[in-house]
Amino acid sequence: MIVRAARSRPIAFFGLLAAAGLAWWITAERMAGMDAGPGTDLGAAGWFAGVWAVMMAGMMLPSLAPTAAGYARLSRRRDPSPWLLFAAGYLLVWTGVGLLAYGLFVLGKTELGNGLAWHSGGRWLDAGVLAAAAVYQVSPLKRHYLTRCRGAHAHESAGSGAFLAGVRNGGWCVGCSWALMAALFALGVMSLTWMAVIGAVVAIEKAGPRPRLTTSVAAGLLTLLAVVILVAPHDIPGLVVPSSSGSARAMSAMG
Repeated sequence: MIVRAARSRPIAFFGLLAAAGLAWWITAERMAGMDAGPGTDLGAAGWFAGVWAVMMAGMMLPSLAPTAAGYARLSRRRDPSPWLLFAAGYLLVWTGVGLLAYGLFVLGKTELGNGLAWHSGGRWLDAGVLAAAAVYQVSPLKRHYLTRCRGAHAHESAGSGAFLAGVRNGGWCVGCSWALMAALFALGVMSLTWMAVIGAVVAIEKAGPRPRLTTSVAAGLLTLLAVVILVAPHDIPGLVVPSSSGSARAMSAMG
């Protein structure tokens, strides 16, 4: 799938990979020194939307590249607009998901306040989110959306406008990967370490040779994290535990 896409539409394939690399660089620059722990303040909605869109470009474009190149091939157009509009529609969907998550996050902090603090209910909430994500990984609904995300139904979008086709593919991708993104919030949405891990899982699921094995391994990892975050959170690599020395240093750097 990957080799075929790279050969059939190299500009689309490698163009999206280059855009993903640029997005990772921008994300690393903007998040330098920030508090990357669970429950960290997400800032103003406009700022978060911009950061989230760039994050999604870095995390999701590598897995989208084969599908976008396949769409460009099926659309039988030579100009670059099909895959660019396809990617734009796809990222718009994920930006909307980010704003929805932002609204739920702010509402939860407003209504529950200290009840979601790490040493109150926050750690249990994080463990619950990770456990729920693990269950979803092995669910029939996950398999349904993963099949679509892997391009088996790319021909269904070939007759659509490129932007609307990207929106449709983005919807399938949300159905496939929303639980992994929820796990990212539980582990620290600003954590570059866990962004990279989850981005790699998404890419291997959608473009790798053994998708079901990948989803099962990811489910096992999420289950393990749900347990460890309750009993030994400081032992989780890349997790900045709120109120820890690492969190305090990050807040100092932001200040």
